[in-house]
Amino acid sequence: MRVLAFDTSTEYLSVALRVAGDTLSRDVKAAQQHSDWLLDFVHELLAEAGLALNQLDCIAFGQGPGTFTGLRIACGVAQGLAFGADLPVAPVCTLLALAAGSRADRVITCLDARMGELYHAAFLKAEAGWQTLVGPNLCAPEASPSVEGGHWTGVGSGFSVHHEALARRYAGQLVRVDGTMFPHAADIAALAEAQGPAAWIDPEQAAPFYLRDKVALKTSER
Repeated sequence: MRVLAFDTSTEYLSVALRVAGDTLSRDVKAAQQHSDWLLDFVHELLAEAGLALNQLDCIAFGQGPGTFTGLRIACGVAQGLAFGADLPVAPVCTLLALAAGSRADRVITCLDARMGELYHAAFLKAEAGWQTLVGPNLCAPEASPSVEGGHWTGVGSGFSVHHEALARRYAGQLVRVDGTMFPHAADIAALAEAQGPAAWIDPEQAAPFYLRDKVALKTSER
């Protein structure tokens, strides 16, 4: 299977090409310049693999949650490329991609959502694949949903920005924390491949997954 994937949901840009189980990738801390790098990375990886876009099986992208602009970029580029090459797309949850990238079996994922909040979810890896124990949600760090038991791994920028509040919230339950992790396209590609063609959709059906309906606080809310 041949899957192109990318994620622009955070300050990082990640692009990957998965071919027969092997993965080529590029990533960079792009700040707000994702659109300047994204297509260049796509062309580089296709050239390195000796493939044309229409030889792929699917285009996968980080659907969200994440930054508003970043999610629109990923979705728009995925749709444009897929329409041009007559390919399906595979939207993949960025929080699930974080969990997959942790290489752990019990994972709490937290991305910094700014305005004192987190994009949060919790996942369990089973033989049949990933199970969602706490679905993607927007919350304050101190009010993040509880999980049962111990041996949890915490990943994502939320654990860096709000480490004290999350350490208190999950005291005694976390065995490892990595606040530097971001959703990576290599994991998005692998998840899309695992979903299989039955779960892929037509490009016109693709849409970002937002958890928040505003991007900034009013002056009175600050």
